[in-house]
Amino acid sequence: MEKTFCLPPEKSGSFACRSYPNNNNNNNSSPKHTSDITVSLSPQASSLQSLDSIPESPKLQEENIHNNKEETHEEEEQQVTTPTATEPESSSPSDLDSNINKLSEDIDRFLNLLSTATVGDERNPPPEIPVSIENFLKVVEADLLNQDSSKEPEKWLQNSEEGPSLLQSIYRISNLTNSLKEFHFDLNYAKSFNRTSTVLQKAMTFLEEEFRALLDESRSCEVEPIVINPKSKKHSSSKDLDRTTSTACVVIPQEPGSASAESEFPGYAPEVVTNLNRVATAMISGGYETECCQVYSITRRNVFEESLNKMGFEKISIDDVQKMQWESLESEISTWIKTFKRCITIYFSGEKKLCEAVFSDYPRVADSLFSNLTRGIIIQLLNFAEAVAMTKRSAEKLFKFLDMYETLRDLIPAMDEVFFNESSVELKAEISSARCRLGEAVVSIFCDLENSIKSDTGKTPVPGGAVHPLTRYTMNYLKYACEYKDTLEQVFNEHKKIDNPSEDDQEGDNNDDNARNNQSAPQSPFALQLVNVMDLLDANLESKAKLYKDLSLSYIFLMNNGRYIMQKIKGSVEIYHLMGDNWSRKRSSDLRQYHKNYQRETWGKVLACLRDEGLQVHGKVSKPVLKERFKAFNTMFEEIHKAQSSWVVSDEQLQSELRVSISAVMIPAYRSFLARFRQYLDSGRQSEKYIKYGPEDIETSIDELFDGNPASMVRRK
Repeated sequence: MEKTFCLPPEKSGSFACRSYPNNNNNNNSSPKHTSDITVSLSPQASSLQSLDSIPESPKLQEENIHNNKEETHEEEEQQVTTPTATEPESSSPSDLDSNINKLSEDIDRFLNLLSTATVGDERNPPPEIPVSIENFLKVVEADLLNQDSSKEPEKWLQNSEEGPSLLQSIYRISNLTNSLKEFHFDLNYAKSFNRTSTVLQKAMTFLEEEFRALLDESRSCEVEPIVINPKSKKHSSSKDLDRTTSTACVVIPQEPGSASAESEFPGYAPEVVTNLNRVATAMISGGYETECCQVYSITRRNVFEESLNKMGFEKISIDDVQKMQWESLESEISTWIKTFKRCITIYFSGEKKLCEAVFSDYPRVADSLFSNLTRGIIIQLLNFAEAVAMTKRSAEKLFKFLDMYETLRDLIPAMDEVFFNESSVELKAEISSARCRLGEAVVSIFCDLENSIKSDTGKTPVPGGAVHPLTRYTMNYLKYACEYKDTLEQVFNEHKKIDNPSEDDQEGDNNDDNARNNQSAPQSPFALQLVNVMDLLDANLESKAKLYKDLSLSYIFLMNNGRYIMQKIKGSVEIYHLMGDNWSRKRSSDLRQYHKNYQRETWGKVLACLRDEGLQVHGKVSKPVLKERFKAFNTMFEEIHKAQSSWVVSDEQLQSELRVSISAVMIPAYRSFLARFRQYLDSGRQSEKYIKYGPEDIETSIDELFDGNPASMVRRK
């Protein structure tokens, strides 16, 4: 297996990468290194800069730039005045500490000299290895052993007056190892190469731990408790069709997406991000990209898991979702919506910025890390959405399914801002697939409303001709559903196959008239579905009206339900727009006809008692016939009052219209009949026996109709 080590960056951020074979003398405590991920970097410059200038010492960098590039090979050899590696050592590490600057300069000169040598060229052989290399390695080893995990990163990341930082020394070892391996065929070079490789692995182990520690600390932004936006419209479909719509979550005290909310995540101080960038750059340039990326991925994944848990979202298997009661699943869906919105609008954008800052010199690495991290989170969220879409269909689930659909749809622009490279194409396809599954479930649930109406075949009439529960349920369901009008239009356009209604689903001429009345403008698939539902409801109500033995009561039933439907449609701009003016005019015309039919059926016979026809015999008023007329009127009016006072007309306007229309017909006719024929009855008891009520009594009794309270007429004359 090959290792890849890179020269530290110049100001341009470029690195030179080289490979060398694994050696077996590596320290066992060092991390295993793989070269699965490699970075394509620029070739090594012919003249190396002083490593103190990378990235902190511009003074030494400037000195190197002004070095005389025309110095001969012999002159550079004379500058390396330290003994060779084969000479005995004469200094202890403690003595060498004070000479770290000189040792660093010796290393830099050696690297410059080595860069002019040519492999296999006897005329330009590599120089002898100076003993300063070994001394330098001992100083770095001692420094690594003395490092305290509690020590601030600035202590070893930055240069000081005493000498270069530990990080700069690690850069030198990385470059030294990179250069020595090209001459590994030389015995001395091979031994020195093995030695530097061992120290480099120790250094990278140290950097790996420090990188992990930096990632684990300074996460000052904790996830606040989430509350639901009080402005959101909410209906609970499982109880009273009170739609529960989860909108953007609110982080106390900031709104999601605000500048202050975004700045809280991921919560690293600028200096910490800078230090993370320097350590990551050192590890990747040293050939430890895999280890660096692994530490970053695991740590940041744990942070995301912690954040999701604090919002209440946990991994739930598909089987568990299928087994959950709707009340529990409804709560989980609300949490999912808040979590998904927060991840897309805050977490992912913050994580992207962090990735780009930490791996600013390696945009490919940053993109890969961000894509892998966010993909895992999104797939976890999408798995839940698809599991929900697979649950058993029921009408109460429609609104939550629409909430989830809207969440995936409305966050597309935010996702485009975060995921815009080629690697995100597959992720967007996954999101689109989950949205399609939810859309198909929505169409299936809404269309199942037809089956609910058809299956309601109860044979027990509603007492008093009141509004039928099926009418209330259907209209409330449609009213709340049409608050999602635009979404339902989109869903039906994408997922509903338009089929012409079969003859079995039509109710003869009634549906044909509806079809003609709604041909004034092209209708969307959802509008056609809505009209179809209304036609089925009308047909169902017509059949239920036939359950009443009293034909007058059946008309009251049809008026009650028809008026309720019209009030709901007029109260919803969305439904009214979908149904159209023609449909509303046709419905109003039907209501007027029901009213006329009721009046004719109920009061026609009563009015027949107040006609002149048949009262005269041989040109004179027949008292026996007149008495029978008054008796018949009293009997019929009392029966109607007793029955219809218990009937129910809950709509006050309709109730008033009925009473006014009855009074307008009955009071004038009764007053006129009474005025013309009262004189033919003997005064006293005979008159009171047949003329039991005055016009005011009749009017008062009419005003007691349709209250839903059975009442007996009281003579007030």
